[in-house]
Amino acid sequence: MVWKPHVTVAAVVEDAGRFLLVEEMVEGRRCFNQPAGHWDPGESLLDAVIRETLEETAYAFEPEYLTGIYHWEHPGKDLTYLRFAFGGKLGPQRQDYALDTGIIGPVWMLPAEVDAAHEQLRNVMVRRCITDYLAGKRYPLEILHSLTD
Repeated sequence: MVWKPHVTVAAVVEDAGRFLLVEEMVEGRRCFNQPAGHWDPGESLLDAVIRETLEETAYAFEPEYLTGIYHWEHPGKDLTYLRFAFGGKLGPQRQDYALDTGIIGPVWMLPAEVDAAHEQLRNVMVRRCITDYLAGKRYPLEILHSLTD
């Protein structure tokens, strides 16, 4: 059997001290996550985070740097995740855009509010991405290379 981790992307967006999160329903549980999702075949990691942010928040997103790469093993399932988190800026929000199924909508939270909602976070990567962002972790997008011919 070949081990296949789930490769995901996430957008880390801060505005006036608040962070953009997505309120969503996952397996009957209401939770908060960064705009995030799976990397699809045929797209770059940057294309994936732009797409996922739009699908979950209706905001255009422009990635400017990588804030971190995170490995997490789900404690209750046989699932391993490899998350690429990107910092950047938002463009306009499309008022006519239908959000993905299960998405309640975007919310803005202060770090203290994220901490207070720790039981409602989708997973531990949510808080860690914010912690790394607040610590000033920024890696240039030039470290990513796509070697398709």
